[in-house]
Amino acid sequence: MAKQPPWWPRILQRQWRSPRTWNAILPFNVIKTTKFFSTAPMLGVLCAGGFSMAMFAQLPSLGEAAFFGLGWQGWLTLGLTLVAFLLNALTPLPAEVIFLGALGALLLTGVLDTSTTLAGFSNEGLATIAVLYLVVTGLQQTGSLSWISQRVLGLPKGESAALMRLMVPVMGLSAFLNNTPVVAMFIPVVNEWCRKLRISPSKLMLPLSYSASFGGVCTLIGTSTNLVVNGLLIAETDHAGLGLFDIALVGLPCAIAGVTFLMLSHSWLLPERKPAISDQDDLRQYTVEMVVHENSPLIGKSIEEAGLRNLPNLYLIEVVRDSLVLPAVSPREVLQEKDQLVFVGAVDSILDLNRLRGLQPATDQVFKLDTPRSERCLIEAVVSNTCPLIRQTIREGKFRSRYNAVVLAVARNGERLKGKIGEMRLLAGDTLLLETHPTFLEQQRGSRDFYLVSEIPDSEPMRHDRAPLALGILLVMVVCVVFGWLSMLKAATLAAIAMIVFGCCSPSRSLKSIEWSVLLVIGAAFGLGKALETTGAAGAIAANLLQLAGDNPWPTLVVVYGITTLLTELITNNAAAALMFPISVSLANTLGVDVMPFVIAIMIGASASFSTPIGYQTNLMVYGPGGYKFTDYFRVGIPLNLLFWAVSCVLIPFAFPFYP
Repeated sequence: MAKQPPWWPRILQRQWRSPRTWNAILPFNVIKTTKFFSTAPMLGVLCAGGFSMAMFAQLPSLGEAAFFGLGWQGWLTLGLTLVAFLLNALTPLPAEVIFLGALGALLLTGVLDTSTTLAGFSNEGLATIAVLYLVVTGLQQTGSLSWISQRVLGLPKGESAALMRLMVPVMGLSAFLNNTPVVAMFIPVVNEWCRKLRISPSKLMLPLSYSASFGGVCTLIGTSTNLVVNGLLIAETDHAGLGLFDIALVGLPCAIAGVTFLMLSHSWLLPERKPAISDQDDLRQYTVEMVVHENSPLIGKSIEEAGLRNLPNLYLIEVVRDSLVLPAVSPREVLQEKDQLVFVGAVDSILDLNRLRGLQPATDQVFKLDTPRSERCLIEAVVSNTCPLIRQTIREGKFRSRYNAVVLAVARNGERLKGKIGEMRLLAGDTLLLETHPTFLEQQRGSRDFYLVSEIPDSEPMRHDRAPLALGILLVMVVCVVFGWLSMLKAATLAAIAMIVFGCCSPSRSLKSIEWSVLLVIGAAFGLGKALETTGAAGAIAANLLQLAGDNPWPTLVVVYGITTLLTELITNNAAAALMFPISVSLANTLGVDVMPFVIAIMIGASASFSTPIGYQTNLMVYGPGGYKFTDYFRVGIPLNLLFWAVSCVLIPFAFPFYP
């Protein structure tokens, strides 16, 4: 008598055929509305899960051999991983809360011991990302990132042109550098660039991460996964290893296919996330004066060439040159030394003006404060009706002496205020943009002189004089990594220390720049991946699916690539590659074919992770800045994964034959 499959797959199979089950999963109102299309990726996951359960019911011996030998630890790990994915996709809970909760459950149930649970938070990759945040802060505070944006990205017209201008240089850099520092460096650049182009960051952040992966599969040093697999190839087989560009025979066509896909589909696949309050909703229209200082790089440039016509929600209303006032300024007007430029705009655009090299506040009061400019910040303060300076001009009231702060701009009910800042008479309700020391916030928070006092994030003045030094530090870091003199972590640590020691950024600002939520998710994801590996759950998934390939090398190659991609989305890319390598060597020996096709499949499958934010660390780094939802990765990433899968499995046997 044939052995029956366990009771629960039979019940699931019967339940899956039941119309009542489908009515529960696909409510009529969901199908009838346009929201169906936004839930389609999640429905695809549910359908795939149902298909898998039905498959195990039809293939009892296969299912038992691979999965039913797992202990309760393996099943619990699989269940918690699935729950974590579903909670990320279907609830607004923060990702770090979900993954830390799943990791905590594994610790409390004894699946992981304390040292293994915490090992992910001491992982070298996690530490590298944390240190790179400090390096990027130094580049940002010196204005180096703005220079990179202007020189490399420019100001393209249209979303498609912007996408191409972004992906090509990122691919080129990531082919020879680790993906993580490339993405870390470009995230703040793209954020600022999107504001100037008036494009939602969600349209460019995912392509930023994906294009780094595209470049990474083109060379041996493009990703750490390639190096890990090549090391295993040399150690475990009689192969001499791969050359620098050997993988490009398959990786470059995959990268071209990926870029083409994004260029054709970005308008309808990439989401457009708008902030809750946009710049257009900001009723505070400040009037601010800036001056072109001596030796400014803007001297001799037109208004348009200086980039003063492309700042969002900021308007240059007049230029004061000596005693001559130039209203309705032409974009071809050439700037001269000591020109006073009068702008009206939102606070974020005023910050952009402060960061622009060659301009400084027109008031000389900023140079009379006791605090060095590098230690100051911008603060907004609303004047109360009990302020002693009401109906006095800013100069008459000696604002700087009284508050140790300088008024840079004034907003009053959206009106355009005429005259110089020092000659404006203050009224109750006026909003002042102040440059001062951060201690002003605590000193005046309880004061009756102001209704409200709040600090503007990331408003420290730029340290433009340190920009060449910051770029030099970045170049040294890159050279040390490329030539193998230092590991990525050591080189980044050296660069971060140099940024602080040489004054490119302050220690307090550096610590504030670290995205702790991203680090928590990465650390917890490492822990979940380790649990899948140690409990045998990851191996069970691989063994179960490999038995479907038979004894033909080409279908086996297809399955190996698919399993590697699946495991990469669930555990780390390097762990997936390390897990699949010995399996692939064994398969190649059994089939009597060369192992190289399987090695290339593992390299590309483990490096090309697009479907989940936790599959690859750069995907997670753009999760917050892009304002994405978990399902956004399904919608864009699943087609990309399938495209890479198809292109790779078609090309690999020709570039690396089974029978050399």
